[in-house]
Formats: sequence, C-alpha cells, structure tokens
Amino acid sequence: MVNSYANSDDARVAVAAAQAGADTVRTLHGQQLSHIDKGSGDFATDADIQAEKTILDIIRTARPHDAVLGEEGGQQGAAASARQWLVDPLCGTLNYAARTMLVAVNVALRDGPAAVADPFSGEIFFTDGETAWARHHDIDIELVPTPATQLVDLNLDPPFPSAPEFRAADLLTHPEFVKSFRPRVVSTTLALAWVAAGKRAAYVTDGNDLSASVHFAAGIAVCRAARCVVTGINGDPIGPGSRGLVAAADAETYESLTSMIHG
Repeated sequence: MVNSYANSDDARVAVAAAQAGADTVRTLHGQQLSHIDKGSGDFATDADIQAEKTILDIIRTARPHDAVLGEEGGQQGAAASARQWLVDPLCGTLNYAARTMLVAVNVALRDGPAAVADPFSGEIFFTDGETAWARHHDIDIELVPTPATQLVDLNLDPPFPSAPEFRAADLLTHPEFVKSFRPRVVSTTLALAWVAAGKRAAYVTDGNDLSASVHFAAGIAVCRAARCVVTGINGDPIGPGSRGLVAAADAETYESLTSMIHG
C-alpha cells in the first residue's frame, strides 16, 4: 500500500526528525548516562529516551494526526493507521554506551519516505519513496550501490529464528564467502545505508518480519529506493511471514550470497 500523501513533504519531515535526533545523540555522547534495563541483556540510555522525544516532537508538530511506533515509547495512535511513523532513536545502543561511534537514528513513514542519520559523520541517507540520496554539508548526492568493496556486514546477534538451517555466523566459514568477500559487523541501519551508498556490497541478518521493525524499516526503504536487491533470506519479499534479510548492491552479489545461504 502506498500512503495517500507520502511525498517530498514527508521526506522533509523524516530528514528533519532524524537530524534532530542525531544532534541529541551526538551532544550526549561521552557523558555519564543512566541505563534503563529492557531485559535479555538489552538496555536503553538517556540518549535513546531524549532523542526519541526530540524526534516525536517534530513529527507531532508536522503530522499531528499520524500514528507513531517508537523503540522506547511504544505505540502511539492506532497501530492499523494508514500513516504510521517507525522510530528508532539510537540504533547501536551497545556501541554508543561503549563510546563507539557506529550508531544511527532511524525515522520512517511506513511504506513511504525515510531517513537514516549518522550522528558522527553528519551524513543523512534518505528517500522520498522513489529515489535515495545522501546529504552531507547540505549537498545531496544520489545513492549508487556497488559491490566494489566486497565488504559484507553480518548481524551476529541473537535470537536465531532460522537456526539450524541458517545462521549468519556460518557464512564466515563458508569457503566461497572467504574467497569472495570480507566480513564486517556494525550498526544495523548504517550497514543497510552503506549498501545503498556503495560502501558495502551486502548486508545479511536473520529475524522474523522486519518490514514493520523500527530497527530496519528506514534502512530497507533507502536500499529499495537505491535499487538494491532486497529480500528475506529465503528469497521471499520482506513482509509478514518472511524471515531475515539480504540486501545486496547488485544481482550478482545477491545470487552469490543466497547460494551460500541455501547451500
């Protein structure tokens, strides 16, 4: 479904919200922050909470009638709304808490425009739903994916819903992978944005339906708009019932990785 008025105005809202969240994340970096336990070893920090508040303030001002699903604040407004914003104010909290500058801020209108902001490089990767761009120092450059780096980011974090048939870690020892690619592990959303930008050849993760995930929606939108190959690990479209994610810069890289996965 395409949102009835998802357009460049929505893209500006997404970019402004992601930028504001990134400013908050950058400002608070390195400070003594409280940890809010979320169970299973997961936690949020004061930066997550404050960045989400900043993002929601912008969305509510610009789109007061839209629903929002936030990583920290949960669902606000009708979950079945035709217009729902998916917000992850700090993708890479573990990195951030360890003072590692590999994090991202995600804002996506479901099935519409989206933005991914890197608080420390100053880059914003965004899409109006049709094309994808990178903005740096107020200059916009259209994203052109390429597998030239041969770097593949792998999400090695649990849970592993597709095991034992598939584990991302198994690719690390696959002889064809070792021959053709080199692995990297970074922030989920930066990894996807970097595939779209030509900084990575591909990204692979396990997981259940990721299309409505605050962690993945913005990155998936940017990759699709940049014309990357994006499917579940079994080759099915991302959506209800799909598992995991393979995002590749081109068809050759995609076929190479999926043949290893299925093998």
